[in-house]
Amino acid sequence: MTHRKIFDVLIIGGSYAGLSAAMALGRSLKNVLVIDSGKPCNATTPHSHNFLTQDGIPPKEIAAIAQGQVKKYETVRFYSGLAVSGTKTGDEFQITTQTGDTFWGKKVVFATGIKDEMLPIQGLVDCWGKSVIHCPYCHGYEYRHKKTGILANGESAFHMAKLVNNLTDELTLLTNGPSNLSSEQTEALQKYKIPIIETGVTNLEHEKGCLQQVVFKDGSSISLDAMYASLPFVQHSEIPVSLGCELTEQGYIQTDPFQKTTVPGVFACGDNASMMRSVANAVASGNIAGAMANHELTEEQF
Repeated sequence: MTHRKIFDVLIIGGSYAGLSAAMALGRSLKNVLVIDSGKPCNATTPHSHNFLTQDGIPPKEIAAIAQGQVKKYETVRFYSGLAVSGTKTGDEFQITTQTGDTFWGKKVVFATGIKDEMLPIQGLVDCWGKSVIHCPYCHGYEYRHKKTGILANGESAFHMAKLVNNLTDELTLLTNGPSNLSSEQTEALQKYKIPIIETGVTNLEHEKGCLQQVVFKDGSSISLDAMYASLPFVQHSEIPVSLGCELTEQGYIQTDPFQKTTVPGVFACGDNASMMRSVANAVASGNIAGAMANHELTEEQF
């Protein structure tokens, strides 16, 4: 079905960043459509942290409160479905969903997040977001002074080790194969008594997602309470790139300080455009994206 009404802004993704952008636009009486597939990247995380007024609250509860507040703005509408393609014709953007519905907008905000690619390690999926975590700012305090591992290699491993070292005296680096650390980095880790295990990881033994043992290819194992994992990722949506949005070397959508992408009229916010994967950052960047989209619309009108 084609909905030829032209919205001021189409927001792709209705989690924290998308809802934050929608609120900013709704408060300026802009006609907005939020297209959301209902699959946030932190769906397995039991509690959100490091977000003032919401510390320790389940992510689903925060999202429900946010959606309820945004729905009070009469110019904001919601559509449940997955956006699969997008094109630009003149000054208008066309977004089509998996079921064939098509919508048009003057501006587009992508709040689509990223998709982590799980390593072939048994038990990793079960522990992800619970005891195998990605961010010391989001989860580190809860595992302070615990037996902790870091599943990473090279520069990302060294960066994470420096951050986590302050949270525990029992830290082990698991490179899951030959170490790519420089000699200087290796010496620094040795100085802080952080052991490096290069043997490949095959299995995570756990109890309902709570990590207990890491098992290696040679049959040895190590007891851990938590493990940080630096996983590869891809953009959750391919539409921004298909529209011409450039990515950074790390794979995030390139934006300026106002959340503008390299394509005029297209904004990006949240996890898809920043390595700071937190609810607080998603809300902040979404607020900026919404305000800047409104600013552009206002300037064009006058």
